[in-house]
Amino acid sequence: MTTTTAPTSATRPANADIAALILRVSMGVLFIAHGWMKYSVFTPAGTAGYFASIGLPPFLAYVTIAVEILGGLMLIAGLWTRWVSIVLIPVMVGAAYFGHGSNGFFFSVEGGGWEYPAFWTVALVVQALIGGGAYALRDDRA
Repeated sequence: MTTTTAPTSATRPANADIAALILRVSMGVLFIAHGWMKYSVFTPAGTAGYFASIGLPPFLAYVTIAVEILGGLMLIAGLWTRWVSIVLIPVMVGAAYFGHGSNGFFFSVEGGGWEYPAFWTVALVVQALIGGGAYALRDDRA
């Protein structure tokens, strides 16, 4: 008769590693979706026009699209998760302040309030602190 033993803590990811994986992948998917929306729906030129209308340099639209899509892919893969999260924080702070700040707090208002990008900023800070977690291609834990 063969018996099997449960995986030990050394061979299975801890709950925190699984949580980091879930956070990393879900944020990665959302960043890709938002970057792709700016590219395919609003178009890069349209996004640049919007950025100009809120007082930002239009070239930042192109940078934002690239950072959101590439950053999302890197988060999903678990490549340099801490650094990618830190790079994405100013994008979300900018979205909260410039894109939604004048609309009020709640995201349900017309034009969207700043609550969603503010929460996303906090999630990025958490991701930067905990690292990539389980199944990251490049382990960047301290």
